Amino acid sequence: MQTATLGRSGLRVSAAALGTMNFGTDPQAPTPEAEAHRIIGAFLDAGHNLIDTADTYRGGSSEEIIGRAIASRRADVVLATKGAAPQGTGPNHRGLSRVHLTRALEASLRRLNTDYIDLYQCHVPDPDTPVEETMATLDDFVRSGKVRYIGCSNFTAAGIVAAQWAAQRNGGTPFVSLQANYSIMARAVEAEILPTCLQQGLGVLAYSPLGSGLLAGRYRRGTAPEPGSRLAQWADMPSPMARAFVTGLLAPRHFDIADDVAAVAAELHATTATIALAWLTRRPMITSVLLGPRTADQLTAGLAGLGYELPEQAVTRLNAASQFTVVPPTNGQHHAA
Repeated sequence: MQTATLGRSGLRVSAAALGTMNFGTDPQAPTPEAEAHRIIGAFLDAGHNLIDTADTYRGGSSEEIIGRAIASRRADVVLATKGAAPQGTGPNHRGLSRVHLTRALEASLRRLNTDYIDLYQCHVPDPDTPVEETMATLDDFVRSGKVRYIGCSNFTAAGIVAAQWAAQRNGGTPFVSLQANYSIMARAVEAEILPTCLQQGLGVLAYSPLGSGLLAGRYRRGTAPEPGSRLAQWADMPSPMARAFVTGLLAPRHFDIADDVAAVAAELHATTATIALAWLTRRPMITSVLLGPRTADQLTAGLAGLGYELPEQAVTRLNAASQFTVVPPTNGQHHAA
């Protein structure tokens, strides 16, 4: 098992991380508890240690399942969870305020049946809460011993810098990690976010490495997502943001990239998922890749993909096929054409 330090910290995490959004006790959960226990056991038995969840996954039942599954192996696990998502209908039941984060952390500790979280992460930014309040609250969590390290998810480059500066001004605890949507068809983070993470000392945990299933061949060009699939569920949500995400994901350019990945996979006698994962592990700045298996067999396939040696020629070809245009920064001056 390969491990690396997480950002500017001494915490060592495995190159593979276990994402647990599918784990739940409700009838609609893709992965019921018994299978989730098998997945977690196989993941730890293979020598990996980073398990990631969130208080919003399956109404909190993902955390409950993980807590039961790791009870006898807690010392072997780098346990990561996230807070900020709505946990009620009240105005103070969401976001990164002191009042909500304090409640959210205590609830996660109860569900996970542990007295500390190794990595506690801000799930999304909160423009309504001063960053100084958020960072001071997280620092208090660390000083109390309930949290070991802190990180963020889905933050912009500017948001990362603002948070790190706030921590520094107050003599507090800085972020050591960022979770970012990163795959061969989602490379926008390379423009500003990854360089900022390098400058500010954050390790990068890449989620959705298979493009929500598109790079695994689950969706077809010009065809609506199958009923029951994750994208079909998101497309049916009342949220305009969820529907816009599905439309953007199923854009023609993404299918073009998926076709290029499939062509390379066919030539190398590998699966498209293997090629996509192998490409991602070659990218600089990636500390760990989050796999989100629904079954133990999918976990085995994902781990094999992360360990696959992708030929340099294939890497060059895929880099070119998925390259995006970076808009150069402006200094605010107007230049006549």
